[in-house]
Amino acid sequence: MMHPDTEVCFISDEIGYGVVAKKLIPKGTITWVQDDLDRIYTSKEFEAISPFAREMLDKYSFRNSKGNFVLCWDISKYVNHSFRSNCLSTAYDFEIAIRDIQKDEELTDDYGYLNVTEAFKAKEEGTSRTIVYPDDLLNFHEEWDRQLQEAFAYLNKVSQPLKVLISAEVQQEIKQVLDGERKMKSILNCYYSEM
Repeated sequence: MMHPDTEVCFISDEIGYGVVAKKLIPKGTITWVQDDLDRIYTSKEFEAISPFAREMLDKYSFRNSKGNFVLCWDISKYVNHSFRSNCLSTAYDFEIAIRDIQKDEELTDDYGYLNVTEAFKAKEEGTSRTIVYPDDLLNFHEEWDRQLQEAFAYLNKVSQPLKVLISAEVQQEIKQVLDGERKMKSILNCYYSEM
């Protein structure tokens, strides 16, 4: 489920639609949580559906660490890619704002951590990266972990309307991370390889 202070808006002819903030979403805010309404397709189920459905599922889903396709039921599927994303996935089935997201600003993910099935050239953003690869998690997880650790420090300092969707077990683990009793799980735990 996407953060309640977001909505789908037209971004541009090149990009199409995206998810934008209706008001300030502070750094450390949980912006998305995988919930019970999200539909999970195994690779076998993916192969069994029609070619058109496979194309749509590949476009609007992401792959988890088990190689399953996760199709979000709500507006989450409209979150676009950016090499300068303001949200990051975690190994806990939620995403977090890694900086303040201003009112009317688009929420973005770096698709490099979403286990894309094929590499693709992305919009130029003045970064050293121009292509998203299926193995980007192997190359950039340390940088993303650093950004996540900085954002995690704010988890208990900002309003968390999506916290109710996180299991008690995961909430306890996050508490232990924040209390310094255990290390944060690396985003690398999200990686899936068909090899």
